Amino acid sequence: MTAAPTTSTDYAALARDIKRWARELGFADVGIAGTDLGDDELHLKRWLDAGHHGEMDYMARHGDKRSRPGELEPGTVRVITVRMDYVPPGTRNAWNVLEDAEAGYVARYALGRDYHKLMRHRLQKLATRIHDAIGDFGYRAFVDSAPVLEKALARNAGLGWIGKHTVLINRRAGSYFFLGELYTDLPLPIDEPASAHCGSCRRCIDICPTQAIIAPYKLDARRCISYLTIELRGSIPEELRAPMGNRIFGCDDCQLICPWNKFAQDATEPDFAPRHQLDGAKLVELFAWSEQAFLQRTEGMAIRRTGYEGWLRNIAVALGNAPTSPDVLASLQSRANDASPIVREHVAWALARHNG
Repeated sequence: MTAAPTTSTDYAALARDIKRWARELGFADVGIAGTDLGDDELHLKRWLDAGHHGEMDYMARHGDKRSRPGELEPGTVRVITVRMDYVPPGTRNAWNVLEDAEAGYVARYALGRDYHKLMRHRLQKLATRIHDAIGDFGYRAFVDSAPVLEKALARNAGLGWIGKHTVLINRRAGSYFFLGELYTDLPLPIDEPASAHCGSCRRCIDICPTQAIIAPYKLDARRCISYLTIELRGSIPEELRAPMGNRIFGCDDCQLICPWNKFAQDATEPDFAPRHQLDGAKLVELFAWSEQAFLQRTEGMAIRRTGYEGWLRNIAVALGNAPTSPDVLASLQSRANDASPIVREHVAWALARHNG
């Protein structure tokens, strides 16, 4: 990170310009935070010590750099945090998909283009605008790509509070948005942190299909359907398969039930529009995808993260939870001898469910 400008810079005016430029680049909101995350560091350590991160070993790597921005990127004194809404208009109603047991439910954030590169490219454009205005300065852009406590930083930047389901909530826009950060050495004025407004509500805790929210603000990822369908490699614990229902990539229940999402804003980015009708495609159709078709159709999408084997594993579980029909049975039987032992195991479980 290069040194901050030595010329006389009006940082208050620059902060106002940065926020305007960020919105012009398509970000829904932007805020500026300092680097003190002491309380969040303790919360993270307790979560890791309890083993609630499961197989996500990357959460424990890099020492304290995740909670100490100045150690991750030396010279950092401020974090510019942005958010971008991700549910486009016209997307099939989420509750309707969940109620259609023959359809596969994909978390709304993953229906279109992967957001990582798109947002990082926009953050780079923001950095270029800052450079054009003041000259060389130190920065580094992150979009879920490094050890960053993004929700805590966004809270401190005034973009929302961390709800009881551990997702960031914005009073004016709910929680359906992505976050990105620009670590910088510019001593910009910081914004007021957001205050919490969950009150006594516990709808997210009560609705969680696998009871992964073990207490307010405490998530055991090992039980979370998003973890099970995306991060977990290998077998899904049997006792958690039936509660998964038809969720084949991620889970939105805790957000769908949140009263604050009545204020959710439609995405303005066309690339977030659902691809291949994945906002409600039939399970038997998705289960028939070859590996080549999977790789081709998920190119540039977050769904790639689960891998083809994980994709089939997840759909096998959903087919096991679907109503018994000739099509469902034939679909499962078509992969009863799949090359993957993981797929075979979950297909056998699903067939046993239908055979009573």
